[in-house]
Amino acid sequence: MKRATLPDIATALGEYLHQVKDEWGWSGPADIVCHSVGTCIVRYLLEVTDGKTREYPVRQLIGLGPPNNGSALAELFNEPKYAEEIINRLTGVFVPRGFDPASDPIVQDVRPQSPVMRDLRTAGIRHDITYRIIVTANPVDVPGFFPWFDGKTWETDRDGKYRTTLDGDGIVPHRESALPGISLDIIPAAPGKEARYSHLNMPGNPQVIGKILCYLTSPGCRNR
Repeated sequence: MKRATLPDIATALGEYLHQVKDEWGWSGPADIVCHSVGTCIVRYLLEVTDGKTREYPVRQLIGLGPPNNGSALAELFNEPKYAEEIINRLTGVFVPRGFDPASDPIVQDVRPQSPVMRDLRTAGIRHDITYRIIVTANPVDVPGFFPWFDGKTWETDRDGKYRTTLDGDGIVPHRESALPGISLDIIPAAPGKEARYSHLNMPGNPQVIGKILCYLTSPGCRNR
């Protein structure tokens, strides 16, 4: 769905969920596992579109490195002072060659003050769903964790100023993933394998997958 907005993709996801439930004859709740902005898409469907009707029963929503509060990186893509250097660093790694943030609806939708992020903040989380948030970190400051930013992650502080932190996965800092009342499941990078724990590699990381399977098969699995 190139050039589609986040709400458009959320609508398409809802149609797909209906299709799958019809094909399988399934009437019970689902578990949904998401990576990155995928979590925001699912949350938009469940909290904004379906927040009152509860048409889509979900048992657990498991998000890997989600920018739940909007993305500082998306904002930096639009900042004249930082944009060119950051886009150049991430070209071919996280963004395509010739990337133009102004023409990318998803980038615009995940900016912290966008209408989409405001809608999510206004709607709030659903108390009939168990939320899991799995994030990684680079506590020993190894540049190879995410070499394009020297092992660190861009974030904004409480005053709205940009800074880098080790509490993130190279793309999404912990501050952006946090939701009210939901604890973060933080997995620190293993020595010698730091690159496996970056945002780009989280979905294939064996330790992350193990945590996901724990939640899927034993919903009482505790954060640790």
